[in-house]
Amino acid sequence: MNEPMVWLTIFVLSVFVGVEVVSKVSSTLHTPLMSGANAIHGIILVGAILVTGSTDEPVAIGIGLLAVVLAAINLVGGFVVTDRMLEMFSGKKKPARPAESDDSKVGGAL
Repeated sequence: MNEPMVWLTIFVLSVFVGVEVVSKVSSTLHTPLMSGANAIHGIILVGAILVTGSTDEPVAIGIGLLAVVLAAINLVGGFVVTDRMLEMFSGKKKPARPAESDDSKVGGAL
């Protein structure tokens, strides 16, 4: 078996495993797990930067820059989703109390 077929087989199997794992997670745990996974995407960002910095071929640099941009977007999106999720669990904020007026003092002075 040649090398591209091995990589294609690994990719297809990882897609099947990913679909099965994500479909088994309950909906209440889906958002926290996915936002955490997106935040871990920083590892891929570091790898893309290292690979892009170590090559001299223009095509590889272009693909590497695309990978860096997509990894950065996914990383920031993971933190944004995590922040919004934590706001949902923090409970409702109480409205600010209006300042007490001094109407009673005005009426009492007469």
